[in-house]
Amino acid sequence: MPIFTPGRRWQPAFSPFKHESFAHQVLATAELAVKGPLFGCRMCGNCMLQETAFICPMECPKGLRNGPCGGSTAKGCYVDETRPCIWYKIYERSFKMGREERLLEVLPPLDWEKAGTETWGDVINQAKEVGLKKVVSGLAQAETRQETWESVFKPVRQPDWWQGDDQYHAPAYEQPVSELERRLKAGEFVVTAEVAPPMTVKTDKMCKNIELVRESVAAVNFTTSPSATPRMSLWVCSALAVQHGVEPVMQIAARDRTRVGLQGEVLGASALGIRNILCLSGDSMRLSGKPRGRMDVFDLDAVQMLWILRCMRDEGRYLDGRELKTRPQFFLGAAAAPFASEPKFQALREQKKVNAGAQFFQTNLVFDTEQLDEWLNELGKRGILDKVYILVGITPLKSFKMARFMHDEVPGVVIPQPLLRRMEQAEAAGNAAEEGVQIALELIERIKGKQGVNGLHLMAVGWEEIVPRIVAEAGLR
Repeated sequence: MPIFTPGRRWQPAFSPFKHESFAHQVLATAELAVKGPLFGCRMCGNCMLQETAFICPMECPKGLRNGPCGGSTAKGCYVDETRPCIWYKIYERSFKMGREERLLEVLPPLDWEKAGTETWGDVINQAKEVGLKKVVSGLAQAETRQETWESVFKPVRQPDWWQGDDQYHAPAYEQPVSELERRLKAGEFVVTAEVAPPMTVKTDKMCKNIELVRESVAAVNFTTSPSATPRMSLWVCSALAVQHGVEPVMQIAARDRTRVGLQGEVLGASALGIRNILCLSGDSMRLSGKPRGRMDVFDLDAVQMLWILRCMRDEGRYLDGRELKTRPQFFLGAAAAPFASEPKFQALREQKKVNAGAQFFQTNLVFDTEQLDEWLNELGKRGILDKVYILVGITPLKSFKMARFMHDEVPGVVIPQPLLRRMEQAEAAGNAAEEGVQIALELIERIKGKQGVNGLHLMAVGWEEIVPRIVAEAGLR
């Protein structure tokens, strides 16, 4: 195990994609010899140990470089249960060291041309550009040490094509680009709902479900291949929703996207009139059926997707710097997980997403309103409740088996024991589904008046016909 990175095992270093000179090979060998035992270095060529409390995030099975997925807990990694969640450890150490604010900087995706090569050479070259004498004298004085350090290391970790920072970026437009955004800005308490995409080419049932919830919700989400199982393309589902007069929220999972594919896909979505986009990391391929796809490194994470899409919309540029003559229009969202780990950790994670471009959150399932208050309070401390709209996730439980599975197996979902007992008793009495609806209505009643909550996101999990009833009985139509 590396000395400073609490990972489970050694991982092989990346190999370079190009021939390196003898001098660079020597430097790379020396860097790996030092950073390998200390940090479990994989030689990604894009080192950011200083920003992650000297724990290498490349130990994350998903390769996430800007924070954890929604499955982050103190117990361990849900992808590989034999190792800890490396991002939980990064947060834990960062808070202990007082370096948690450094985690807010939006860090770039890997430049794969640099993978397998050294970083020390870039640092040396940047120090030369600043001036070695100036660097030495600046580091020697306490008042200029941090500024000098950043003048060397920031250009290395933030190349010209990215230029990420730790600041909030307000949208560069004023008029709402979608009906969902308009209603939220108008102060309405909105409801969105999920509709499952088909696992076949037939769209009859999906279109029927769209029509079923049409009058009850402001927008409809289509789930993006949950549990890493293939379903119909979401831009097709979203386009069909537009045809039926229903505004879609198109989910995009980093798991299934490259940086090239992402940018091309959102251009097409915008051209089809799809205005709401939700950026997710996506379930690991570990949850899929066999044979499984690659489970090691995502090309992008959700934070990077938000940053790229915000730059396309507000700054009119592609990731490679090319100008966008006609900019796409979209209302950007992200997932939030109030119960995945400690509320203060999650609040920092959510703030980073808001800084990167998230304008609304749809949360994971909420069954504990008191713990939801703790998360909202932490968001309030970070001053972002007025910068993002929050739609709280609610689902009607159909059975005790479903409740038990969600509590035990779904990362980031916690169902209090009293609710589990109610579902168990209702199951024995033969009315579990009705009890699940009543629990959902009770939760909605407690959530409606909470400061910082702007609406609900109903996840009926294949039970779309219950959505109109819940909306009507909760007084939300």
